[in-house]
Amino acid sequence: MPRSLPRQTVRGHTREESGTDVAVKLRLMRMGKKKQPTYRVVAADSRKARNGRIIEAVGFYDPRRDPSVIEIDNEKAVDWLRNGAQPTERVEKLLKITGAWDEFKGQPVGTSVTAAPVAPAAPAPVDEVVEEAADEVVEEAADEVVEEAADEAPAEESEEDAS
Repeated sequence: MPRSLPRQTVRGHTREESGTDVAVKLRLMRMGKKKQPTYRVVAADSRKARNGRIIEAVGFYDPRRDPSVIEIDNEKAVDWLRNGAQPTERVEKLLKITGAWDEFKGQPVGTSVTAAPVAPAAPAPVDEVVEEAADEVVEEAADEVVEEAADEAPAEESEEDAS
């Protein structure tokens, strides 16, 4: 009878002491109704099915809302990345947006290419733009009224001449 190796439990999954690790991926798990997807960002064994057993839920992603909702626990995500979990392409983009990827790489938050800006740029002078647009609309409307009045006046005169 072969000697069984002792097992260690790490965050709910087991690994043999011989050093064979479970291949963990950070990936999306589809949820929601038909034609209305929402996703959980999860740490799961890469050999399991997309919606199969997970090790730990890390976050949530709803692409259908405008703007899309991304809620990721950065501490959990960075912990998994440091332990060797490989993110899928989509999850890596989401981690860059939330800043977890920068934290994992040791960079200042917001330096990733796809990361959302940390501080918004100086706001455009909205009031001036609105006033200019309103002035243009008023001028166009006044020009149309003048043209309509000019078009109607000769038509009325020609009706009077005919009588």
